[in-house]
Amino acid sequence: MRTRLSVLAVASLWLIMIAPTQAAGGNVAAGKAKAAVCAGCHGVDGNGGADPLWPKLAGQNADYIAKQLADFKTGKRKDPIMAGMVANLSKTDMQNIGAYYASLKIKPGAARDAQLAKLGEKIYRGGNAKMGVSACMSCHGPSGHGIPPHFPKVSGQQAAYNNKQLLAFKAGHRDNDGDIMTRIAFRMSEQEIKAVSEYMSGLH
Repeated sequence: MRTRLSVLAVASLWLIMIAPTQAAGGNVAAGKAKAAVCAGCHGVDGNGGADPLWPKLAGQNADYIAKQLADFKTGKRKDPIMAGMVANLSKTDMQNIGAYYASLKIKPGAARDAQLAKLGEKIYRGGNAKMGVSACMSCHGPSGHGIPPHFPKVSGQQAAYNNKQLLAFKAGHRDNDGDIMTRIAFRMSEQEIKAVSEYMSGLH
């Protein structure tokens, strides 16, 4: 009961902090043209490049992608490579790129470490009441498909990328989406973060 109330409290607080937005929309064809230079890191089909630290964008929510691009441009989310990539993008460009990647199909991933993924599943679905960590699925959904536009799709994402972002939230290096993830990740051990990352990579 306590875990359920914690989950509801976190979700409610987050919804209060953000105002609902309408889907911005975007032109898929225009987005595909603009995203041509993105293929080197994110793959020609949006399913990631050679480095597992580069995220899959295929199937991600369009508005979420557009917001992250805007945050990279303003410096609210920091990444030297992405800052350069988005420097000349307009708001319309970002919406179009978001629409393009949202139109692509993500390739299902698979956890490589079954034991680690098992621990990750426990946290993803039930949280850690002792540490005040709510279940990940309360915001990202039981199957990891997210709750658009504010809670991103996490299923099938690269485990290394998931791990990197959760560690960034934990350290306070990433806070462009409010402080919910910062507070949750701070309460997780690095092993728990690694386990959840592994589990989400095979979730679909």
